[in-house]
Amino acid sequence: MLPFISAFIYLRTATFLRGFGAATALNGFIFVLFLVAGEADTAFIIGMLAVTALAEIIRHFNRNDAKKGVRLSFVPFAFSFFTYTLHWWTNTEGSLAAAVKEVPAGYDQLMVPVIENVPLLVIVLVFTIPIAIFAMRLAACVMKKTLQN
Repeated sequence: MLPFISAFIYLRTATFLRGFGAATALNGFIFVLFLVAGEADTAFIIGMLAVTALAEIIRHFNRNDAKKGVRLSFVPFAFSFFTYTLHWWTNTEGSLAAAVKEVPAGYDQLMVPVIENVPLLVIVLVFTIPIAIFAMRLAACVMKKTLQN
């Protein structure tokens, strides 16, 4: 659901910021919120920087204001939502220990099967690509934003 909502926000931001900065501005805002909340761990920081940089690079090499550039750059941007959960796979032990302190007893044991279900993780990550493409096309149609071809 989040890629569908963020597609509208990203498209609006990309039409307003015709050059560099749509992914940077949006992910920068989220980044600051997570820093203030104390939720920005190393995996989150590296993940956010990577997907933001990739989105900006893709948009730059496909002309910043071109429809194709905005659509293609949204694909890595859509992965921004997974950066917060990266710590489950990069620091499983630490994440489970922290979960025990913050949530009801037994939550860590509920998370173990989720973390260990790597095939489902791969499926979710792979399906993010067509969902992001569809979400951006839908946003463009609904908002009737005209970007240069």
